[in-house]
Amino acid sequence: MNLLRELEKLTIPERIEKIKEIIYKESENPEKIKILGATKGIDIERIKIAFEHGIRLFGENRVQEAEGKIKIFDKPEWHMIGHLQTNKVKKASYLFTMIESVDSLKLGKELDKIGNKLNKKIKVLIEVNTSGEETKYGFKREELLSNFEKFLDLKNIEIKGLFTIGPYPPEEKKSRKSFSELRELRDYLEKEYNLKLQELSMGMSEDFIYAIKEGASIIRLGRILFGERF
Repeated sequence: MNLLRELEKLTIPERIEKIKEIIYKESENPEKIKILGATKGIDIERIKIAFEHGIRLFGENRVQEAEGKIKIFDKPEWHMIGHLQTNKVKKASYLFTMIESVDSLKLGKELDKIGNKLNKKIKVLIEVNTSGEETKYGFKREELLSNFEKFLDLKNIEIKGLFTIGPYPPEEKKSRKSFSELRELRDYLEKEYNLKLQELSMGMSEDFIYAIKEGASIIRLGRILFGERF
């Protein structure tokens, strides 16, 4: 994406302003879109700069890396956005305000157990593999439809929406199809089960514009926001 090269020349505050301009240009509901700073491999100083210039939501792929950063800087809201192993569920439930990447019923059940012990509902997004790529985690559409009621039976998790990772390499037609499928699945589940799933977490540095066009509510931006990882 030429935009990545363009933003490489800018400071983090300038990047944030450019990203906001794109959101307001491309989205029908720009005020509903949250920018999540994806901080894998990003030092705490750059995270603080982003926070000082309006970013209030950050996400980490690994529990261990998140733990160190959150101890230093716990002011913003932190989400888990990477694959979560069941043996890391307890720690993740303490660290994060939301687990975005719930990719199996087994993981949902583990989170439910921890939520029961903590006497709280753990906020989650269910990960759907809309790209069809075997290397990606998440439910296929039909798998989720056959398991969704089982998720609803888990009383100590709160399903806030859906999560996906677009196809790689990104290409407008394929990417938009992947993201529109997530939106359509969300709409179907809302109607079928009479509930509200407000969050669609989709789109990263190379394809977030396509995700915005298809109704993303959370866009997960790493390199385009912070620059290269250490």
